[in-house]
Amino acid sequence: MQDFEIKSLKEKLAISLTLLRLSIFLVMLMWSLDKLINPNHATMIFKNFYALPDMSSQVLSLIASLQLAVVFAFVIGFKKKYTYGLILLMHSVSTFSSYKQYLNPWKSLLFFAAWPMLAACISLFLLRDFDTLWVLKEPKSKTD
Repeated sequence: MQDFEIKSLKEKLAISLTLLRLSIFLVMLMWSLDKLINPNHATMIFKNFYALPDMSSQVLSLIASLQLAVVFAFVIGFKKKYTYGLILLMHSVSTFSSYKQYLNPWKSLLFFAAWPMLAACISLFLLRDFDTLWVLKEPKSKTD
């Protein structure tokens, strides 16, 4: 059996960025679906972490639908500058709005998982031009 070897840095980078994109997609997908499947939980999150009043299921469905559109555009690499940026923004808001959880880490240890994911979102945004596996190929402009 032949050893599987990735030879170039470009291949390694492309695989790494794809894995980051797919794992970030999974988390964001679940957060979006939670708003549709479990609106009571989503209402509690909006109330406790974002200081927003109770939301109707219609408002939550609208937010979830918009978020799902962004999440699916992100996973296929559509308009990377914007979709990767929106994912970074959404996760940043979530991470920083949970600041109280970081003040008592032994009660809320799982909240610290947001920080490596935030770093992954930043990395993916900064390296988006090198994220080339399983993404839509954008048409080349006439200035390329």
